[in-house]
Amino acid sequence: MKKILFLICSLVLLSCNSKAQQKKEQKEFSVTKTEAEWKAELTELEYYVLREAGTERPFSSELNSNKKKGTYVCAACGTPLYKSENKFDSGTGWPSFDRFIEGNVEFSTDNKLGYTRNEEHCATCGGHLGHVFNDGPRETTGKRHCINGAALDFIPAENE
Repeated sequence: MKKILFLICSLVLLSCNSKAQQKKEQKEFSVTKTEAEWKAELTELEYYVLREAGTERPFSSELNSNKKKGTYVCAACGTPLYKSENKFDSGTGWPSFDRFIEGNVEFSTDNKLGYTRNEEHCATCGGHLGHVFNDGPRETTGKRHCINGAALDFIPAENE
């Protein structure tokens, strides 16, 4: 009898995890386009990173070593995301920043690798940018926003 009761309780608990609960809530962004429109506007790598949440190869982006003053914007919609004064060399092979421009970056949870990571998105178009980790410069925020260079365009400061 105890085995049957245990089996029934287990089935009830497992059935509570419905598809509706597993489905991610879809947010509406102010810049929305069809996948065909995104594919027509973005390069193959930009589309892979921004729209399919891909990751570029480390040390493959010229923005990783960029030391010019200016602003890093979303490659899909042009929203300003990071300032050059917040960029640092993390040695990881991706552009890294210790902070972002408030209101222009949103966060979600990513479990694709079997553990939880904080994923960053453009708040305007929803494009995947990268992930944030707690191993950044301790003298500032302690955060490392590890961002795909393919997700960014660089706008030099006017006095550069």
